[in-house]
Amino acid sequence: MAALTAELRATIVANLGRHELREVAPDDRSRAAVAIVLVDDEAGDAAFLLSRRASTMNRHASQWALPGGRTDPGETAEHAALRELHEELGVHLAPSAVLGLLDDYATRSGYVITPVVVWGGVGVEVMPNPAEVAHVHRVLLDELCRADSPRFVSIPESARPVVQVPLAGDLIHAPTGALLVQFRWVALEGRAGERVDGFEQPVFAWR
Repeated sequence: MAALTAELRATIVANLGRHELREVAPDDRSRAAVAIVLVDDEAGDAAFLLSRRASTMNRHASQWALPGGRTDPGETAEHAALRELHEELGVHLAPSAVLGLLDDYATRSGYVITPVVVWGGVGVEVMPNPAEVAHVHRVLLDELCRADSPRFVSIPESARPVVQVPLAGDLIHAPTGALLVQFRWVALEGRAGERVDGFEQPVFAWR
């Protein structure tokens, strides 16, 4: 099992620093940011926080998601990700916790999402907002890096493959699944330049 250590943090920072970001130029689509937050589990192993959205949400109810949301006018992706992390999960972290960014991902529902990699550290207490979050899981990094992941399926509605990431006893689809795949490839495995913008979302997430 991977441990949440200073060496892991340094490796992630170095790997993100070698990756040339692909940004989506500003346009009429809404901007959003999500936080990929590194924490420990009960055994002290390295994990990240993954939420199941509340069933009462107006959009994407009950779907798996990283903490995050719309970027306010004049707000950076880093600030938005940390703000949403606090609002959704009750976790307050300083800007110095940000380790770097991954590529923007354009969604079928009209958003451009910027993933922000954040170091939560040891002993982070999570207090989810029940209006937005039904459950929070600490998913081991080793689980994210399984040999049978990611998976790809074809659909008649698109020439792009739908990405599936087996986690938490379920399949995580894009956009969350795509962001996690790039986090694995770039931040954890050091595969700078790996892109995921060619990964499709399932049809149920297109609206």
